[in-house]
Amino acid sequence: MPRKVNRIESRRKEEENRNPQIAHIFNYKRYITFLTGCYSCHWKFRRWEKTKLGSCCCTRREQCFCVFLAVAFVFSVIMLFTWIETSNEYFGFDCVLLPCHPALQIMDRNLYKLVVFLVTGAWFFWSILMLSLFGILTVYTSLLLILGVLLLWERIELYLHTCHKILIVLMILVHIFLMVILFKFWNERWLVVGLSLKIFAPYVHLSCIILMVIISWPLTFYVVHLEGKTLQLAVGLPFFLILICLYAMPLGIYSPCIQEKEELGPKPAFFAHRGSPMAGPENTMMAFEKAVEEGASGLETDVHISFDNVPYLMHDYDLRRTTNIREVMPEAAYSHPSSFNWTTLSTLNAGEWFVRPETRPFFNMKRLSQADKKRARNQSIPRLADLLKIAKKEKKIVIFDLFGPPQKHPLRHTFVHQVVSVILASKIEQNLIFWLPGHDRQYVRFMAPGFQHVGRLVSVEHLTKENISIINVDYKRLFYKGLRDYQAANIYINLYIVNEPWIFSLAWCSRINSVTTDNIPVLSQLTHPHFFMTPRYYLSIWLLLDIVSAIFIAAIFCFHWWREVKEEKLLEASRIFRDSQSLSLSVEQSESQEASHLPKKSPPRVGESPWTPALPGSRRKLSHTSHFEEHLKKKPGSIKITQNTVGPLMPTTDFEDSQVPTNWGPAGEAAPQSTLLTTKADELTVPFTEAPYPEIHPKTPVLEPAKESNPSDIPL
Repeated sequence: MPRKVNRIESRRKEEENRNPQIAHIFNYKRYITFLTGCYSCHWKFRRWEKTKLGSCCCTRREQCFCVFLAVAFVFSVIMLFTWIETSNEYFGFDCVLLPCHPALQIMDRNLYKLVVFLVTGAWFFWSILMLSLFGILTVYTSLLLILGVLLLWERIELYLHTCHKILIVLMILVHIFLMVILFKFWNERWLVVGLSLKIFAPYVHLSCIILMVIISWPLTFYVVHLEGKTLQLAVGLPFFLILICLYAMPLGIYSPCIQEKEELGPKPAFFAHRGSPMAGPENTMMAFEKAVEEGASGLETDVHISFDNVPYLMHDYDLRRTTNIREVMPEAAYSHPSSFNWTTLSTLNAGEWFVRPETRPFFNMKRLSQADKKRARNQSIPRLADLLKIAKKEKKIVIFDLFGPPQKHPLRHTFVHQVVSVILASKIEQNLIFWLPGHDRQYVRFMAPGFQHVGRLVSVEHLTKENISIINVDYKRLFYKGLRDYQAANIYINLYIVNEPWIFSLAWCSRINSVTTDNIPVLSQLTHPHFFMTPRYYLSIWLLLDIVSAIFIAAIFCFHWWREVKEEKLLEASRIFRDSQSLSLSVEQSESQEASHLPKKSPPRVGESPWTPALPGSRRKLSHTSHFEEHLKKKPGSIKITQNTVGPLMPTTDFEDSQVPTNWGPAGEAAPQSTLLTTKADELTVPFTEAPYPEIHPKTPVLEPAKESNPSDIPL
């Protein structure tokens, strides 16, 4: 009889091999061990109890830590995105490490908000360290989320290891602390993030829609297996609300780079910030010559005045970072730059620091050739007159910050006069001078009427009153304050410091006139703004992606719903089939039991007298005698005696072949051998019913012994 298939075993095998691709690549046990090992630190395989689909796969405590994990992931992504988008500010964040000075100092109050001095005398790239940290934390939390999703897919109960829990809590606290620090000491970074959304918002919108399509597959699978309409609505409704908001998101997006090609302004001009600080030591003749070679339209610098009235180029408030003052005059390393005579300043080396790897100012600067290294080592502090010679020769605009001398300086109140006289003595064209200092403007206008005066971020009315038509502003501030008003008043706008292509693209799309930058080689290669698109093109992509994503999500939802309905129908059909099989089995059992109690026709020779029911010699040869023995053990009164049931003697073929001639006694008694053979032959011909299932054993049909007859009753 064919063996019946075990459905429970087959279903278990089907669940274990649910993902054939993973089962093909990995051994299933190793795959589960890897998931539980990384997530729960359980590296020994054991058969995990499968949770019910639609039920919560963890305890309340684990649910809380799942929420903490999601919060830590969101914080990590926010901080990583913030640090990537503010890469333009890395130079202002990186710390200069100088010895023997415990106080915190600010190198440039206009640019640097958090500059820390420590002990080694080398640049330390804190920005790269923070970027790496946020990247690692983002990868760590995202991997834990992926492992959790895979465990849920395998319907294994979640148990996050204690080490992961501690790290997640610490991550949340560290992120909160860093956000507070940024809000308090460097809140301008959040302005940069806001500006980045003006550029990246269309692409963030499109990426979010694609992400929602990917998420819809496991989410829909989970929703259709939830028990109760309320839970399904609580989980599915937020997803669809977020999706609808994403579909309508472009209605609230304003990006300067979404405009017609005819409206795009000319490419902004470049002002070389302290020369070309990635190609040569800042504020040296080598750096300005490199900037001219790179195609800069103007040269930007910083001017101090020596104690003997010589204007020279220097940015910092001391000479430690860009000169060898600590080696030559360590006792004067912290002195103000204007307290030195030019004879002393001209002997200092201003380029050796730039060549050393531990003091290079930019992380992404190119390697210098041997000739450039040799040239950089020989650089010294230049005078303002030296820069004016290059600008006059190359017809380059000069713009500079002028730092006033300390109180005991002889030119404390007349330093502007000295600078103007040096500029006029250089015979440079006055319209090439962008005069930025706001001190003593009336004197400057009187002595040099051809200078172009540059203002700061003030109102248009104030600029008009001062007769100023040029402004030099921080790019982070301008886009939030009066950009359109300045453009409407036809004011020339120069932004600082712009090093990243996306910020330069934003300035280009916003019709900015010029930018001050350290990165001319990269920005000069742009032939069109990054992320630029026409409104018609963006509209077509928006509608196409919305329609396609809606179709995909609807198809995924319908597929999971159809499969769930189909599985329910199959389970219902299987249940009905099992019920019918059970019912038919019970009917067969009842019929078998009833048949076992029906009276059986005795063998022909039972009617002969005397008759004694004979048992076989060996019980091992009969397979259904136990029930017969039970009847023999009962009381005599309980044995059912059948009367007048003996028919005429009709020997069968088996009986005739096996019968041995026997003599009858005078009393008509038959030999016991003949009775035994008759019983055996008749017993082998009794039909009985097989059970359809091997585990069911119906009772063996029993032959009830007939009533013993008198020999006198037997007809002769």
